[in-house]
Amino acid sequence: MSHARRFAAMLSSCALLLSACSGGSGSSSTPGPTPTPTPTATPTPTSTSVYAVPGPEALSVADVQTVIARAAAQANARNLPAVIAVVDRVGNVLAVFRMIGAAATAVTAAAPNGANIDAQNLTIPAEAGAIAKAVTGAYLSSGGNAFSTRTASQIVQQRFPPAPATVGLESGPLFGVQFSQLPCSDFSARYGAGGAAALIGPKRSPLGLAADPGGFPLYKNGVLVGGIGVMADGVYGFDPDISDVDNDAEEAIALAGTIGFESDATIRADRIYVDGTQLRFTDAGYASLIATGSPNYAATNPALGTLVTVRGYFGDPVPAIIAGSIYGTEASGIRASTPTEFANRDAFVLTDGAGTDRYPVRAATDAGEVPQPLTAAEVRAVLEEAFTVMSRARAQIRQPLDSRAQVSISIVDTRGAVLGIVRAPDAPIFGTDVSLQKARTAAFFSGAQAGAQLLADPSVDVQHFVGAVRAFLNNPAALTGTIAFSDRAGGNLSRPYFPDGEIGRPNGPFSRPIAQFNPFSTGLQSALVVTNLAQHLGFVTGANPVDTRPRCSFIPDVAAGQNRLQNGIQIFPGSVPIYRGGTLVGGIGVSGDGIDQDDMISFLGTHNGGLRVGGIGNAPVGIRADTVVVDLGNAQVRLRYVNCPFAPFLDTATQNVCAGL
Repeated sequence: MSHARRFAAMLSSCALLLSACSGGSGSSSTPGPTPTPTPTATPTPTSTSVYAVPGPEALSVADVQTVIARAAAQANARNLPAVIAVVDRVGNVLAVFRMIGAAATAVTAAAPNGANIDAQNLTIPAEAGAIAKAVTGAYLSSGGNAFSTRTASQIVQQRFPPAPATVGLESGPLFGVQFSQLPCSDFSARYGAGGAAALIGPKRSPLGLAADPGGFPLYKNGVLVGGIGVMADGVYGFDPDISDVDNDAEEAIALAGTIGFESDATIRADRIYVDGTQLRFTDAGYASLIATGSPNYAATNPALGTLVTVRGYFGDPVPAIIAGSIYGTEASGIRASTPTEFANRDAFVLTDGAGTDRYPVRAATDAGEVPQPLTAAEVRAVLEEAFTVMSRARAQIRQPLDSRAQVSISIVDTRGAVLGIVRAPDAPIFGTDVSLQKARTAAFFSGAQAGAQLLADPSVDVQHFVGAVRAFLNNPAALTGTIAFSDRAGGNLSRPYFPDGEIGRPNGPFSRPIAQFNPFSTGLQSALVVTNLAQHLGFVTGANPVDTRPRCSFIPDVAAGQNRLQNGIQIFPGSVPIYRGGTLVGGIGVSGDGIDQDDMISFLGTHNGGLRVGGIGNAPVGIRADTVVVDLGNAQVRLRYVNCPFAPFLDTATQNVCAGL
């Protein structure tokens, strides 16, 4: 049985229970003169900090009660009982409140042509939708940007901005990010670990990131402390037309819950522009809310509803509101690094709650497959140089203007084993898991085993993508290590039109056709994890006795209990493979502050790290994906490798910083 059929069957049971500046070559494989490298000023343990650390704020039990009471009062005033979820900044679920009469389930959007694949037109638990929305509001935001699930909807669709009149535009800048923070991820922590680890984050989301309006970030004294998500109308969808203003009750209910915990208006999505397009924060607006006085939790529970247990997320065995963790502390799972962990004093790392860095800098694990694997010193050099590039770069999605970029950076070996993760203090949480997805994606698709491993997946659907890409590129050797794929290159092949946005063109070989496409079914990305999602939602509802394993996809293991795509793949830019001469040795992924910035930090970080230690660097020019030209019959289209911003640095006006490298 295919992944898609298994998913549909399992979720049916669940429902019953619940009710271009390329940094690569041109067409030539002969490299030009090596330019003078960008000065890096390698940080030292005593380097001066250039980033502010978020203040020590967290949601208290009383705060969570207030959020729930205000949202429930708004829902009651609208005669639309809701499920309300509240999370902290690192995704710990602090409360799930079900109002009397609230719908038990919701349905995802159907495929345009009715040929529903993956997570299209399927029934999900309402609690899962509410948690995913809350996580999205918290994870996409920071001290410099406040994004909602409506913002997410705008930036993940097949055109940007999404509207009938914008047919022919390219896809959203974070196209595919909805398939991150997955419940199968080996990176994301799981609820129920017990003891000191109970609040360790970042936590997973039951449905990845949400594009359905009704999720917002929560701020306390100007500091991001969490998110709220609301499910009420029985639909878990997205907004395909941003040209109008919606009257969305779920969004109004969630917005009411943010009263007293609002983001500063100056950092909301509608103050941020991407490629000249203003982002969207909310269609509701505080002025449109129904006045409900000053509701309190004592008059809400049990009069309007009660807390409910959500298996794998909250209240097991007895539901009770908990306080959020203070981001940046050991207990939150993310803290400042020590001098021995990372040289730059601005660096933050992931921690286990007991003082140990979860992903310390280390040597590669693939000695049996790679003649000369990455050493710990080489990994450290690339991470430090990438961190330095980030700290000099101008942010794309932060206010005020000319803020410094803040991202997460991950490095893996050819097996996908994590060799180090480091983040800026206020980088959005979503980027940590995504940076790891990107690093693994670049290493996997650039490797000699990619095609064989996809063909060995038990899903016929997954298997067919190998033949599709080889036919599309007219290259039977594709996915055998002959092409170095960045995430930008793989993303080119993962769009429902190729080239992206050109109406009438064929879909990319890693994508679904446009008549079948929506954000719940992107192609290979979703096909790889559809069974994991089905297993997990079955666990949440009680249909399955055990949860999905903490490793996404069903490609063969490369080591005991480990495959190369442990947290799924990502299909928007921000990664490059790492080479020693002509030999693949790993991958670097960057995420958090604009896709061109992500490209630049990964590309220049690898280049500068290689110059510093010698022996490693970016892929040889002649095998980079931008040497691949796709023949469309009446047009020839070159893939892209990286796209770096013009004049991206705060300390110099230098332009075209990736050109010729």
